[in-house]
This record gives sequence, structure tokens and C-alpha cells, in this order.
Amino acid sequence: MVLATVLALSAAMLHTAWNLLLKTAPEADRDLTSWGLFLVGGALALPVATALGGPGLVAAPWLTLSTLIHLAYINALVAAYRQGDFSLAYPLARGGGAMVAAVGGALFLGDTLPVLAWVAIAVVVAALASLIGPGVSLTTVRNALVTAVAIGSYTLVDAHGARVSASALAYGLSTTTTAALGLSVMFLLRGRGPALRTAFPLQWWRWTIAGACSAAAYAAVLVAVRYADVGYVAMLRESSVVLGAFIGWRVLQEPMGGRRLASSGVVLVAMVALIAVTI
Repeated sequence: MVLATVLALSAAMLHTAWNLLLKTAPEADRDLTSWGLFLVGGALALPVATALGGPGLVAAPWLTLSTLIHLAYINALVAAYRQGDFSLAYPLARGGGAMVAAVGGALFLGDTLPVLAWVAIAVVVAALASLIGPGVSLTTVRNALVTAVAIGSYTLVDAHGARVSASALAYGLSTTTTAALGLSVMFLLRGRGPALRTAFPLQWWRWTIAGACSAAAYAAVLVAVRYADVGYVAMLRESSVVLGAFIGWRVLQEPMGGRRLASSGVVLVAMVALIAVTI
């Protein structure tokens, strides 16, 4: 249990770290950073997934759908970070994504949510709404919410894909590699290949660290669930919403940081309650 706790909390910190590296990238190169970090993460995940035998052909449709959703996810995430505060966009997207996944599981995967779970979801919605204050761009809010929907959607798709695949671990790792391939096609079609080569000498370290953090965060979760219940691990992972709000407030010196930290704390407590009543 101690190992699972350390791994789950590490995953939360690593996830926040790669998002922070994306947010603080030069605006002109932020989309390239999203591409570069997935290229690194995909390259790290591919040999491990291959060694595990791969997810199997039965998982191909779900990997394809997951990849398409990831394209929308990255576009929305980059757009949310373009003008929005980290202490707003990250908790809204991350917490909202977990909520969408919970509701979607009940609607589409046959998961059962008791009455108390729906109460917890209502609290999450209210807490997420309280992140939005005066002067906040509605465009930022829209992009963060689109990101949340994308997170919840690919979580549901990947949950089903992992269940039907030959190896759940290989499937999970393969999602990073296929997302990298999809993003490569998208950016090359946009003619961003030369820009990637130009930015590489200056930004390679950011892409490498962010990509390694992304791959390590997912790997940590996959290992953690071998030593503890999935619900316990998921609960600890949600601590990233508080961490993101805190970093935006104290490190990036964003306005309304204290208020958003409190709101993110409510999101975390409500998500813990949601997980607790469903496991």
C-alpha cells in the first residue's frame, strides 16, 4: 500500500509537471511542445508495449478512436493555456475530465452510481464553476471544458479498449504511441514540420522532460494499481488539481490563486467521496 501511495502521488506530480512545461513554453512553440512531448512519450512507451506482445488487433478500433479524441484534446488544451491561467485551466480540465468519465461510465459502460455519488458529482460541478471569477475569458473556459470532455471521453474509450485487448498494460502504453502518430500526421499536414526542426535546438529539453514525465506518470499508475485498488489510486491522482492550482497561485503568481486553490480542494474532496461510495 505504501508503494502504491508513493506511485499514485508521483503520477499526480508528474502529470502536473508536464502540463506546467506545456503552459510555460513560448506561445509560438506551445503547439510544437505538445507534439514533441508526445513524440518522446510515444518513443518510450513503444518498446515496452511491443515487449508485452501488443494490445492485439481487437483493440485497434478503440486505439484509433482514442487517437482521434487525443487530437481534439491537445488542440483544446493548447488553446486553454494560450490565454488562460494555469490555476484555472488545469483544475477545470482535470477535475472536469474525471467527472465526465464518472458520468460516462454510468451512461455507457454500465457502471452503477449510488445516490451519494450523484451528490458528490453535483458538488464537483459547483466547485468547478467557482473556479471561474470576474474577468475570466469565456474562450478559456470553453477550451478548458472541451479539454475536460476529451479527457473523460478518451478515458471511457481506453477503459473499454483495455478490457477487450490482449494486454491492458500494452493497450495503455500503446495509446501514447498512437496519439504521437496521430499528432504527427496532424502537424505535418499543417506544415509544422520545419517549425519543429527549427524549435528543436532550443526546446528539446522541455519536450524530453515533459514527454518523460507523461510516460512515467502513466507507467506509475499502471504499476500502482497492481498493489492497491483502482479507486484508491484514482483518488490520490486527483490531488493534481490542488497541486495545479497551488503552482498557478504561488509559482506563476496568477490572480485569484487562493480562491482557486480552495475550489480545487473542494473538487478533490468531492472526487474522493465519489470514489469512496462507488468502490
